Amino acid sequence: MLAVVVGTGRCGSTLVQELLTRHPAVGFISGVGDKLSRLNLDGRFNGRVYRRMAPRPPGMTSLKHSTGLLERGRLRVAPSEAYRLIDRHVFAGFSRPCRDLLAEDLTPRMATRLHAFFQRRIERQGCEVLLQHLTGWPRTGFLHAAFGDLRVINVIRDGRAVANSWLQMGWWDGWRGPDNWLYGPLPAPLRQEWEDSGRSFQVLAALGWRMLMDAYAQARAVHPAAQWLDVRYEDLVRAPNEQTARMLSFLGLEWTPTFEAGFARHHFHTERDAAYRRELTPAQVAAMERALDKALPQWGYES
Repeated sequence: MLAVVVGTGRCGSTLVQELLTRHPAVGFISGVGDKLSRLNLDGRFNGRVYRRMAPRPPGMTSLKHSTGLLERGRLRVAPSEAYRLIDRHVFAGFSRPCRDLLAEDLTPRMATRLHAFFQRRIERQGCEVLLQHLTGWPRTGFLHAAFGDLRVINVIRDGRAVANSWLQMGWWDGWRGPDNWLYGPLPAPLRQEWEDSGRSFQVLAALGWRMLMDAYAQARAVHPAAQWLDVRYEDLVRAPNEQTARMLSFLGLEWTPTFEAGFARHHFHTERDAAYRRELTPAQVAAMERALDKALPQWGYES
């Protein structure tokens, strides 16, 4: 079975994938396979190598945007979004579409290539669940059109925290404005809000989260309800056993001794929940909250 962990980016979805791939029945595509995309490696030994390794250090970003030459935990086999690999071997537009990829975007050729790509890895890794990680646009409608039993774990985080984190990431290209960033153009009403804010970058990041979350709401509405699970990052770090058991059950997996050994290696941090209040000015936070006044309550957050 193919399952996906999805989220806006900087929302905790990497943590969720790395937790769940500690399970011996779960397979994944590794960063090594992605970097060596020309070889189209199937990752036969991914699981047994990864489950012997320590968790990813908190705050680690991509090597391209790292400030240090040598970092603890950098050299390891770990789950990846595998965009280079999928772009090369399925179709080149998967990683950076200007809008969400929907069911109607899937062509017969793409469906054939998707099935071949993921099924090969399921068979070679001998896994019950192949867990893929995606950030940005959901793409779940597109994938569900090819895989009718697709399970989706949607990781949600407070939009203020996500926007603040985006602003600190080397890959965030909102500094070039919404006509040039990776998410495509802002819808006209959101564009007007950004203009009215004086083209605030904090507001732009908040509106980017809002635009993506609107896409997630639309994707959830058309996905079979039994095959979609929302998980809030804040709930996970406060009650990791409860939320992880919930996700395993959703994937049809049991909490085994092998999984417990891997799970016990992870530490869950809550101190970043409201870091945006320390790292932004009160005026910047207030501007973000005005932009998110209706979106935050929709996802269970106080505005």
